[in-house]
Amino acid sequence: MKNSRVMALRATALLSVLFLIRHGATAQDAPKYSNEFLAIGVGARALGMGQAYTSLTNDVTAGYWNPAGLLGVRGDLQVGAMHSEYFAGIAKYDYIGLARPIDSVSTIGLSFIRFGVDNIPNTIDLIDGNGNVNYDRITSFSVADMAFLISYARKLSIPGLRLGGNVKVIYRNVGEFAKAWGFGLDGGLQYDRGPWRLAAVARDVTGTFNAWSYTLDQRTIEVFQQTNNELPQNGVEVTVPRLVLSAGREFRFSPKLGLIAGVDLENTFDGQRNTLLATSFWSCDPRVGVELGYAGVVFVRAGVNNFQYITGLDEKRELAVQPNLGVGLKIKSVALDYALSRVAASDDAYTNVFSLRFDLFKRSS
Repeated sequence: MKNSRVMALRATALLSVLFLIRHGATAQDAPKYSNEFLAIGVGARALGMGQAYTSLTNDVTAGYWNPAGLLGVRGDLQVGAMHSEYFAGIAKYDYIGLARPIDSVSTIGLSFIRFGVDNIPNTIDLIDGNGNVNYDRITSFSVADMAFLISYARKLSIPGLRLGGNVKVIYRNVGEFAKAWGFGLDGGLQYDRGPWRLAAVARDVTGTFNAWSYTLDQRTIEVFQQTNNELPQNGVEVTVPRLVLSAGREFRFSPKLGLIAGVDLENTFDGQRNTLLATSFWSCDPRVGVELGYAGVVFVRAGVNNFQYITGLDEKRELAVQPNLGVGLKIKSVALDYALSRVAASDDAYTNVFSLRFDLFKRSS
């Protein structure tokens, strides 16, 4: 009886760990959902516009959205940072980026993104082999997904045409139980023609490969076996390529009042997804956003994205959409932005997103 009770308590205590590890182990069966933390986006300006930002991006966050947009960075160094929390503060999502012009035709950027859950209780050793409970044996661990992006952008000889690329390194870990390393490439273009801005970005153009490895001690292995859970095996996930096509336009109503609008079409080619437009081999997820600005100081933003078909309790299939709102304030070389967004169209929990961006200039001698 005592052994049965110990086994049951250990199984319950390991529930969160089992879920996280098995998620990594089974992701090979659904590679198109690998590294989904990189689909959330960075910067409150972009998120307030519903992520319709691929053609409009012109600051440090372009390292994420479209590396070609880094050529819009002004100053000797631009720094950007963002923080948001999801699921009632359980998950933290953070970004920091740096961008620096090399010369008049090229810019380099660095970005770091982290999505993680910290201080998860590890109760594997809460109960010893004799059934004794000792709360001092509880430790904690973190589950985190991280990405490092190195970006480069360059003006081409054709007026208005810019080219950029990313090299990205992915690191994911589940405490001391599992970890994965991944590598991938992105490429992007921007082209200005009058008030129009056109862009294309190939994400994970060669496929981004994540290699998982697991480190399980004997105690953890025993619990897996006693609870009839399959031991995870080392393996590889692949994030399939995506092609984002984008168009934006600027409208001037007066010398101080203007509006920019953008449309993004994110295309995947790995089968039908739950998107607004889809066939048996192709899916398209549209995003639309606008920004109204006054004197280059005050901004109001809105956007919609994440069109999905949701089946309710009444078995009716309806189209759901994710709305986003945002505001911004720019004073000299400092910009503060806020967005009200959420993770998915069917999620009623909204998230407050804050980001800061500022330019550094060398002092004149």
